[in-house]
Amino acid sequence: MEPKYYKVTKIDGEYAYLREYDKESKSEKNINDIFIALALLPEGTDIGTLLKSEMFSYTIIE
Repeated sequence: MEPKYYKVTKIDGEYAYLREYDKESKSEKNINDIFIALALLPEGTDIGTLLKSEMFSYTIIE
């Protein structure tokens, strides 16, 4: 399973909204956000943070 990349678009209470991100073209892939509990994301996650999702784990990428 290949990793997926996301950009945090919004934080609402204890949830973050993520939009799929294309690392190669450095653009958002679609307009449908998913949301996930902030507790499942790395410390320091904020709006605009780029995340890599792999094996049910998220890491911050540059």
